[in-house]
Amino acid sequence: MTANSRLTTPFTARSTAAEILDGVDLTGRRMIVTGGASGIGVETVRALARAGAEVTIATRDPRRADALVEEFASGATRGVVSASALDLADLASVDAFVAGWQGPLDVLVANAGIMAIPTRQLTAQGWELQLATNYLGHFALARGLHDNLRAAEAARVVVVSSGAHLAAPLDFDDPQFERRPYDPWSAYGQSKTAEVLLAVGISRRWAEDGITANALNPGYIFTNLQRHIDDDTMRAMGAMDEAGNLIEADYYKKPDQGASTTVLLAGSPLLDGIGGRYFDDNQEAEVVPGGPDATGGVAAHALDPAAADRLWAYAEKTLAAR
Repeated sequence: MTANSRLTTPFTARSTAAEILDGVDLTGRRMIVTGGASGIGVETVRALARAGAEVTIATRDPRRADALVEEFASGATRGVVSASALDLADLASVDAFVAGWQGPLDVLVANAGIMAIPTRQLTAQGWELQLATNYLGHFALARGLHDNLRAAEAARVVVVSSGAHLAAPLDFDDPQFERRPYDPWSAYGQSKTAEVLLAVGISRRWAEDGITANALNPGYIFTNLQRHIDDDTMRAMGAMDEAGNLIEADYYKKPDQGASTTVLLAGSPLLDGIGGRYFDDNQEAEVVPGGPDATGGVAAHALDPAAADRLWAYAEKTLAAR
């Protein structure tokens, strides 16, 4: 494969996470999955652990992971699963998690996220909640675990983004909606652009440390990520009928299918040495202009190395000023 060619795999949009890792041995690999106690995070953890990995679920409420931890506690199933507290919107929590991690880290999966908060909400640091949770918290976590990733010698960072990034470049003049009117979808979309740029930034800075990073769109899946979306919006999206019943269109995926691209990037040997890219339906996505009419691919603004460098500098400055 040449430097400019798109990576293709034998998998499809309907492949499951288990199918991606069929025959892959991840024994001895240590991994963290943020938000691994719900939604596609559960299926991500389950697939990685069944392939032999030692997976730590990083979640605001570790008790929510009890059933998944118990599933692997008997030793009858390969792998080990544990849970630790992490609130990405609270930098004290991020610092505590980093301080508690000992030894090498083979894979960090930045899976946790929030979507379309109806009103502008701020963290204790005064940051807009979606950018803080989806991007700044993961930036702080990855940066804090850099030495642990480097110690693994061939580590990976996997960033779960969204197709919502297509219509929303990052507004560097007002990323926190301090002056422009707050819009829940613009805030969500630009936070997802920021996540792709995080993967680009890591790949640009940490490649010499043996660390690669890629981002992905998991597709449409019904999870609690949609909990902040009102019924009228769900109906406008074609995801709910007049009676309030969810409508699962043909293009929607089951959670174990939604987790497939994540585990491809986290554990498949097909991704050895690959970084700074964006994947959709288990294939590297085509680069497109982006904008309100874009329906697929990855927007050029999300892979722009200059924007990645600018965002990295912004995040460092923002964290330093907390």
